[in-house]
Amino acid sequence: MSRRFRWLATVSAGMLIVALSLGSAAAADTKGLSDATGQVAEGARSIGYGEIGSGVADVVVGSGRTVVEGIVFTGKTIGEFFKKTFGG
Repeated sequence: MSRRFRWLATVSAGMLIVALSLGSAAAADTKGLSDATGQVAEGARSIGYGEIGSGVADVVVGSGRTVVEGIVFTGKTIGEFFKKTFGG
């Protein structure tokens, strides 16, 4: 199990380095990610105002959307990086 964890950590660190090195490519469309993050914040505010049911639902759905939009954004920026680096 230790080898698998090291392999996963190495791949994750490599992808993080690639994502951080994109620089100007990170200026891609982040509207979906911002909307999903806003949904989580709005759900948290609703919970604070006493609307537990709808607030929790917004937080859960918004968290899922944030993960999905983050993955889509990462894929697009990595794709742009490889197009710029290796020609496309």
